[in-house]
Amino acid sequence: MNKFDEKYIRMAKIWATNSYCKRRQVGALLVKDKMIISDGYNGTPSGFENECEDGNVTKPYVLHAEANAISKVAKSGNSSEGATLYVTASPCIECSKLIIQAGIKRVVYSEEYRLDDGIQLLRRAGVEVEKVDAE
Repeated sequence: MNKFDEKYIRMAKIWATNSYCKRRQVGALLVKDKMIISDGYNGTPSGFENECEDGNVTKPYVLHAEANAISKVAKSGNSSEGATLYVTASPCIECSKLIIQAGIKRVVYSEEYRLDDGIQLLRRAGVEVEKVDAE
């Protein structure tokens, strides 16, 4: 853990409050060379209604915070190669695949997702994974 990990996780938690999702709000920051190069939170794709759930079920097209941050950095023309991803919930397996393909070398998270297959995949790919408790 470095001295910035808790600060970036706290910032990701603040960013998560931008989400319109009711069941769970998740925030993500992509950091490279001590600069935030992208951010994301869970929600519907651009141009869609800002409602993540039908009743108590998440809509199938809701994007996770990590996917939004990775898409945003790609759209900007920047590279996430070698970056650290700070995310409030540990990545699912689908987001973990994107993280690996985006060249992200380190993932720091604060809460466990209900499944740990994403964390297992990241470790198998040699991505450094760390849980940080931040208030």
